[in-house]
Amino acid sequence: MRILVIGGGAREHALCRALSLDPEVTALHCAPGNAGTAEVATTHSVDALDGEAVADLAQAPAVRADLVVIGPEAPLVAGVADAVRARGVAVFGPSAEAARLEGSKAFAKDVMAAAGVPTARSYLCTTPAEADEALDAFGPPYVVKDDGLAAGKGVVVTDDLEAARAHARSCERVVIEEFLDGPEVSLFAVTDGETVVPLQPAQDFKRAYDGDEGPNTGGMGAYSPLPWADPELVREIERTVLRPTVDELRRRGTPFSGLLYAGLAITSRGVRVIEFNARFGDPETQAVLARLRTPAAGLLHAAATGRLAAFPPLRWSEDAAVTVVIAAHDYPDKPRTGDVIEGLDAVAEQDAPDAYVLHAGTRRDAAGHVVSAGGRVLSVTATGAGLAGARERAYEAIGRIRLDGSHHRTDIAAKAAEQAAHTS
Repeated sequence: MRILVIGGGAREHALCRALSLDPEVTALHCAPGNAGTAEVATTHSVDALDGEAVADLAQAPAVRADLVVIGPEAPLVAGVADAVRARGVAVFGPSAEAARLEGSKAFAKDVMAAAGVPTARSYLCTTPAEADEALDAFGPPYVVKDDGLAAGKGVVVTDDLEAARAHARSCERVVIEEFLDGPEVSLFAVTDGETVVPLQPAQDFKRAYDGDEGPNTGGMGAYSPLPWADPELVREIERTVLRPTVDELRRRGTPFSGLLYAGLAITSRGVRVIEFNARFGDPETQAVLARLRTPAAGLLHAAATGRLAAFPPLRWSEDAAVTVVIAAHDYPDKPRTGDVIEGLDAVAEQDAPDAYVLHAGTRRDAAGHVVSAGGRVLSVTATGAGLAGARERAYEAIGRIRLDGSHHRTDIAAKAAEQAAHTS
C-alpha cells in the first residue's frame, strides 16, 4: 500500500512512524513534513490547504497514493479531503461539511443537541452585550470559545471577567458555556460513517507549566492508559457520545469518515463533551499510537473505504506510554525559532526503542542542523511496564536533548503514576 500523509507536526510524525512499521506499506510519503518525518518518509512540498494541489501530488507518478491521510484540521475544514476523493483516491479524513464538527463550535453544539449527546450548557454570542449576558449567567470560571478554528488558541478558561470579555470581543462569533468539573479524558474513534471503533483513552495537559499553571497551550504532554478510569468508560462514551454523533451526521446526509476525537469531562453528573475534533489530537496521538499493536495502514484504509465493520478487533500493548512536549523559548506567547537542537542522536542510540523523539516544529537549516521552527518543537514518547517506568524513560531521554531556552513540564502523568502505584 502506498500512503501519503498530509501535515508537518508531531501528530504526522507519529502517524508516519506507525505506518513505516506496517509491512503492508510499500511506500510512505509526507507533505510538507518536517525534519523528523524525512527520516521515515519521502517528503514533498505542497500547500496543505490547496485541495487540487494535494490531489495532484497524490496522483503524481512518484507518489501514486492508495491512501491519503490528512492530519491537521485546517485542510479538512478547507475541503481537501473532498478534492482528493473526487479524483478517486481513498482518504482518511472527513468531508468539509462533516469537519464542521471541529470547524464550528456552534455546529457541534447543534449536532449534539439533535443527537442527545451530553455536553455543557452554552450560548452562541455575536455581540459584546450577548457575551456579557452569558458570562453573567454562568459566572466564574468563565469558558469562552472562538466559534471557528484558532490553532489551539481559541479557548480561554479564567476567573478573570475582564480577560473573558476581552477574548469574547476578539472573536467574531463566540460560544460561552458552563465550566465542567472533573478530570478530562481524550478518546479517539476511527469511523467510516457507520461503524465506530474506539481507540484507547488518554489524558493530556493543556497548561504550559507544572501544576497546571500558566496559559493554555496546544498540549504539553499526554499518557495512556488511564489507571484511574472506570473499565466501562470507553463503552459508555461509545454508547452515549460517539455512536449518536456519527449516526446524526449520517442522518443529515454528511457522514463522518475518519478520526473523531472527543474531549470529555468526567463530571459529578456523568460524562460531558467539552469539544470534538475531526482528526487525531496532539499530543495524545503520540501516546495512543505507541500502544497500538494492530497495523495502522489496514485500519485507516478500512475506514476510508467503508469496510470497517469487517476489520478485526484492535490489539493493544499492555505497556503504558507517556509523551512529554519540549517547547521553544517563550511558548506559547512569542516562541523563538532557529535554535539548534542537539542530542537527538544520543536519544536514538541510547533510548530506542523504548523512548524516541517525534518532531513537530523543526526544520533543517542550510548547514544541515535540525533547528526549531515552531512553538512546540519536539515530543518525547516512551513506553514501559507501567506509567512510572514510562515516565522515567521519557524524562531520561529528555535529559539528553539540548535546545536553548526551551521548557517542558516535569509532572506529566505524575499523579496517575502515583495513584497506580498505591492501588497495585
